[in-house]
Amino acid sequence: MHEQNTLLWRPSPSRIKRSQLYEFMQQANRRYDLELTDYQGLHAWSVQDSADFWDLVWDFAEVVGEKGEQPVLNAASAREAVWFPEAQLNFAENLLRHATTHPDKDALLFQAEGQHQRRLSWAELTEQVAAIRVGLERFGVKPGDVVAGYLPNLPETVVAMLATAALGAIWTSTSPDFGADSVIERFGQTRPKVLFSADGYRYNGKLHDSSARARTIVAAIDSIALWVQIPYIGQHRLTPNDRLTPNDEVQHWPELLARHAGQPLHFTPMPFNAPLYILYSSGTTGQPKCIIHSAGGTLLNHLKEHRLHCDIRPGDRVFYFTTCGWMMWNWLVSALAGGATLLLYEGSPFFPDGSVLWDWAEQESITLFGTSAKYLEAMEKQRIHPRDHHYLGALRTLCSTGSALAPEQFDFVYRRIKSNLQLASIAGGTDICGCFVLGNPISPVYRGECQGIGLGLDVQVFDEQGHPLLEQQGELVCCNGFPNRPVGFWNDHDGSRYDAAYWQTYPGCWHHGDRVALTVHGGIVFYGRSDTVLNPGGVRIGTAEIYRQISRFEQIVDAVVVGQHWRNDERVLLFVKLAEGETLDSSLKAAIGRRIRSQCSPRHVPDKILAVADIPRTRSGKTVELAVRNVVEGKPVKNISALANPEALALFRDLPELNV
Repeated sequence: MHEQNTLLWRPSPSRIKRSQLYEFMQQANRRYDLELTDYQGLHAWSVQDSADFWDLVWDFAEVVGEKGEQPVLNAASAREAVWFPEAQLNFAENLLRHATTHPDKDALLFQAEGQHQRRLSWAELTEQVAAIRVGLERFGVKPGDVVAGYLPNLPETVVAMLATAALGAIWTSTSPDFGADSVIERFGQTRPKVLFSADGYRYNGKLHDSSARARTIVAAIDSIALWVQIPYIGQHRLTPNDRLTPNDEVQHWPELLARHAGQPLHFTPMPFNAPLYILYSSGTTGQPKCIIHSAGGTLLNHLKEHRLHCDIRPGDRVFYFTTCGWMMWNWLVSALAGGATLLLYEGSPFFPDGSVLWDWAEQESITLFGTSAKYLEAMEKQRIHPRDHHYLGALRTLCSTGSALAPEQFDFVYRRIKSNLQLASIAGGTDICGCFVLGNPISPVYRGECQGIGLGLDVQVFDEQGHPLLEQQGELVCCNGFPNRPVGFWNDHDGSRYDAAYWQTYPGCWHHGDRVALTVHGGIVFYGRSDTVLNPGGVRIGTAEIYRQISRFEQIVDAVVVGQHWRNDERVLLFVKLAEGETLDSSLKAAIGRRIRSQCSPRHVPDKILAVADIPRTRSGKTVELAVRNVVEGKPVKNISALANPEALALFRDLPELNV
């Protein structure tokens, strides 16, 4: 049996009927006189009648706001469709709506390395949002102004974002492990009026002071007129004497809260397509793109993904391991709109040991646990088996994203974490602040496959000529409009950069840049990013196929595979970072070659296998094949400040082994 046909999990009939997706399907049947019985039928209807589908999502999720009469204008155009053109809403109001029904229950739980937990009730969260909103408004922040956060994953970060959104202003953020140059490159484009920063952050048992970097950022970006510092690690405390120019205002978070305590919370109604977030591309191939996401599109899509695909319900406890520089933070925070409690973690997932997140999952009865494929691979190699030591009775869903989840990691989850759960390998990204490919609670999980295409999305796989493919590798495209399509790029006044990024390869269809294949089950298999596809002898190879085989070797803790132009062709280079005490000898090289040859093909076998001390990655943990290839070929690398460890690039420069 082909491995992608291996059934790993099937929801029970009772679980299916308890799911919100099943309830939604019944509502669709009643409202539109349909006979939908399974996910495939529901998805087909959601694409064929997408205006009715999104209209029902609004009503099913009980969005707070004025919907208007017309769900969409220019519905036939994926590029030009305008969703809910008459609608008015406030994003923060929808996320805080449950504060009135259970004010004393937990809204946020926070855990950090070496700290006691902090808890914030719905009432406390609302009170803090009201105070910070008033502080921002009295300073002069208006709808459309940009407010920035250079912050760890703290409760205060959520409060600052919600206060910004309550005003109708725009929130943008990076995490404090970004260097000052990286932050200036991002915030310098979007020109924030206010900067929230913390005095530092915690990682791997150490405290890291970020006050000096924040000061450099404020000094470099003259649009910042208010600097608010959040005390977290107990380092340097800002005072009015810290202002950099006579026009700067410096505030301390506790004093700002105290000054405006007890103020009522008001929400500014905004158009559905008003800007809410600015997110940034990784910037490894040039200046980061500043991607604008709308309040209504983000809200409606996240409600769809959370409630229908992840079955998040009021009272659920939702965790995603993320930083504020990754769109999964924005995705996580939206779970408040479904009445869930957010669990925020700050620090290393392996400090003081690899059980720290699972201890918390057991202690707080986490219902959705979100992480990356790389984390699951690291757990497997370190033999961290939560099923043996933790009671995870509440856990219903495990989400993985960030890179392709190998079939072996599917096995690991069901064998070593929990056998009865929905494993949702999800994929989308910063570009849409959401997912094209998701799980769903009424369909089976097959080994190595994402469960399926997101509702309301006409996702297809195209060859280079734009012809649809089934069970063959091709390009992931979306051929219809969707509410969370970006508003555009910041300062891209004629839309040319936006069009070049997504719409020029296949006119009329969104081109996402992922190499994928559709399966007979309606699932999706990912093979890597399109711009890193290898091409030895004219055969296109996804890098994920090789990474999957390398992950089987305990001697190897990380790897990067790239192509190198060589003698009028392309050869495949594999660089590996070895575990402590291991050596890349001829026997290990031979074993790597044999496995790749037998499990993939002779074309996949690297022409060169070299050991390096480190592998460069972005700050969100993604491998940067293009940057490594450029170094190998003697080309300049743009924007190395986007990397977490840019010094690692030097390891690939002028290697004598690559000249023969």
